[in-house]
Amino acid sequence: MTGAPASSVRGLFIGGSWVEPDGGHYEVIDPATEDVVGLAPEASRDQVHAAAGAAREAFRTWSRTTPEERAAVLHRAAEEIRRNLLPYAELAQAETGATTGTARGMQVGVGAARFQRYARVEPVEEPLPPQINEAGPFGGAAVLGALAVRRPVGVVTCITSYNNPWANPAGKIAPALAMGNTVLVKPAPQDPLSVYRMAEALEAAGVPPGVVNVVSGSRAEVGEAAVDSDDVDMVSFTGSTAVGRRIAEVCGRGMKRQLMELGGKGAAIVFEDADLESAVRGIGTTFSFYSGQICTAPTRVLAQRPIYDRLVSVLSVHARRLPVGDPRSPSTVVGPLISSAHRDRVESYVELGRKEGARVVAGGERPPLERGFYVAPTLLADCTPDMRVVREEIFGPVVVVVPFDDEEEAVALADDTDYGLIDYVWSGDVSRAFRVASRLRTGGVGINTVGRNMEAPFGGFKQSGVGRDVGSYALHAYAELQSMVWPG
Repeated sequence: MTGAPASSVRGLFIGGSWVEPDGGHYEVIDPATEDVVGLAPEASRDQVHAAAGAAREAFRTWSRTTPEERAAVLHRAAEEIRRNLLPYAELAQAETGATTGTARGMQVGVGAARFQRYARVEPVEEPLPPQINEAGPFGGAAVLGALAVRRPVGVVTCITSYNNPWANPAGKIAPALAMGNTVLVKPAPQDPLSVYRMAEALEAAGVPPGVVNVVSGSRAEVGEAAVDSDDVDMVSFTGSTAVGRRIAEVCGRGMKRQLMELGGKGAAIVFEDADLESAVRGIGTTFSFYSGQICTAPTRVLAQRPIYDRLVSVLSVHARRLPVGDPRSPSTVVGPLISSAHRDRVESYVELGRKEGARVVAGGERPPLERGFYVAPTLLADCTPDMRVVREEIFGPVVVVVPFDDEEEAVALADDTDYGLIDYVWSGDVSRAFRVASRLRTGGVGINTVGRNMEAPFGGFKQSGVGRDVGSYALHAYAELQSMVWPG
């Protein structure tokens, strides 16, 4: 058995206590070895609703604490996570199949950084210009002052994705707590053990009982209960667009606030004057970073015809050179997918691409490894805009390439999608790159980079989501605006 032993997961975390799950436990599988990592608690609907009730009760006092008090708890949580970075990363690696560098830096490291980021106290009041009102039906002439004040929403259900069990939950929990909300966290069923470690870190940091609650389960009813509880005021969800739609329907019936970070099919527009090596390195992260299991990946390459053949050739060489295998090995770049079911799904898309007429330039076969849920980095060339492999999110190490002739066609092809999370533009003409970026219907654009600025707003247009988070924008997302008006 790899990772943490099953006995180290004490149960559900409800109201500040570790509670035995009504549904027993289920196995969490290491996607690299297919061994059992540990046993995760299976909550019942009643237990999920009890957790929401505990969060509602705790909100009465937590929402009245000062921002400084809340910041101190988040700071101590960040320190606790950093102290335990190596064992936390080892568990995260066992649950997700992430490489060692990713587990330490991008998972646990970023998780700690996000708690530290929201330990910063920011103003919640914005003074508005005084307004001079003449005498009328509502009284005599007066000068009225006003403030716009951000208030906590209430109880927030945080439903997190399986590709990063540290950074994703931390990016929800930390800003929600900083604003005075309380949370009910429902981690992805594939890797919940790390989120319980996060709960332990918050408990050690002195978070009051009921402010943070964690429930898990392999059955859909656990997530459904976390959304439909009458005690929940807001749902923050990261995951597929299909599940996001179902959550939105439930939230709509109760007028619950939503923050949705959903699917993506990022277009990478590569003009003929681009630095091709830089573009290939950026696009190639789709093959390596989380094995393509990331919604921000540049999976849909639009290459201008004069450099189309060269880009396909260089990118295929890049894909074939990436070492695939045990994520614990220092030489590994591409680890496994999260599960056998997801591997089958990704492989079915590659086969679909073949049937649709795409040319498999690299990959397209299962790596010769005895165990683990691996898919070779795959490049599909000669694709057309109507192909399903071009239009649908595959969520694996698969890149498709479509040619274009001019700037107008590039923009049209990039926007010909249901999604709009992040696109990318590579060009040696910075003026053109920014001009094209401003025309794209997408929440973010990387210009000659796949890098992220962690203070920039993050979220999508169209079916890629609702709302924005990251940096100060996350504080706004987990707040309601209240206006206060008084005679000057």
